[in-house]
Amino acid sequence: MPNNPFFPAGPVPPEYFIGRKSELRFAFDLITKNLHGAFYGSPGMGKSSLLYLLTYSEIWQQQGQDYSKSLIVYLNCTNINPFTPYAFWQEVLILLKEEVEDNDELKAVIDQVLEGDTIEKTDIRQILRKIGKQDKDKFLLLLIDDYDSALKTNTEYTEVEMVTFLSEFRNLAVDPKLGRHLRTIVTTFRRLNELGPTLPLSGSPWYNHYIFQPIKPFSKAEVLEGFFTSTSPRFIRIKQSLQEGVLKITDGHPQLLQNAGYLLYERLQDGEIPDLETFIKDFQGRTEQIFDNIWQLSTDEEQILLMLIALSRLEGNLGKKSFALRGIDNIFSQKERELIDLEERGIIQKREEDWKTVYEFTSSMMEWWVLREIENSDEKELKKREKVFLRLMSREQVEGVTQVFKQVWKYRKAVESFVNIISRFLSPT
Repeated sequence: MPNNPFFPAGPVPPEYFIGRKSELRFAFDLITKNLHGAFYGSPGMGKSSLLYLLTYSEIWQQQGQDYSKSLIVYLNCTNINPFTPYAFWQEVLILLKEEVEDNDELKAVIDQVLEGDTIEKTDIRQILRKIGKQDKDKFLLLLIDDYDSALKTNTEYTEVEMVTFLSEFRNLAVDPKLGRHLRTIVTTFRRLNELGPTLPLSGSPWYNHYIFQPIKPFSKAEVLEGFFTSTSPRFIRIKQSLQEGVLKITDGHPQLLQNAGYLLYERLQDGEIPDLETFIKDFQGRTEQIFDNIWQLSTDEEQILLMLIALSRLEGNLGKKSFALRGIDNIFSQKERELIDLEERGIIQKREEDWKTVYEFTSSMMEWWVLREIENSDEKELKKREKVFLRLMSREQVEGVTQVFKQVWKYRKAVESFVNIISRFLSPT
């Protein structure tokens, strides 16, 4: 068999990239119109792969764009540790110097800036001015991955320094003359307006020149075409029951699909025919960090909402024990904005059932993860979360939900049995 065509970690090469046609159109529309964009979504949604794709000349050709007019710099902010404005611009200029290897005149300007003790906004303006002087249609395209790192303080990066960095970056982008030679596309876990420093009382927000675009799970049609069609380079011939199981536990999540494909391909290379039960166990161990990342990057309020969604689906599944989450629909209606954020990041989805909105997890494995968090909680953890409850709902609602939590923890074995329902539901009968 040829090499494994799946990439469970790191960007996916262009020849194996699937879907994201509308997102690509969005990105190139930004580039051609001299605009700036911000993709956001949960870990594993393929944000890095999408940015990385924009560095390939053949992709530009497919989109009918002139690759030669761009100077592309891709960098991941998590590789700048600790993040500081100087370290950021230093990395940008080092990478830009590699990009303009045959342009001695521009390289000389970059070297001059790099030799200094600081890198100021005026230095970047000087470089943009040089780019424009050499070719009025040329521009620097910054593809900035995991921009979240630039939006939180550290021991060498204060909030005051962050405000200055973001403000100066915005000034470069919106400059009426030099801004023509700069495009920026960033990726983050959540919307830019939910990150970064406290906004000043006056002036424009540092992020208002960005156009936001969520990265969501693949549609079922995209999954079937990209992974379960015989003409696809990722096609693996497996039983229908196993295919349905893979669809259920991944539900369009790109990194989960890559992990699933990688595991299945490995087994087939070893001459094994995987069954669904074995696959689920292997898959669970291989992907736990993905769900842990989603959980850890969620706010306290979002974690509570995810627990409430899990508990609402747990109703009626505690054996002979029963409970009711009274008023939960009201809680969800009061936190519609937060639920929309979770939906946009591909963590949950909603559907209409019997004239009401029902929330559920996009992946049954994420549901399993949240239920395990509930299972491993205790009275001390519940007490810590009571303050968060009060930010979400009235004291009366808090008391009601708290009693439900206590009841569920009291019948822990029943909860444990429901956690296993996920595996049993997917396993062949």
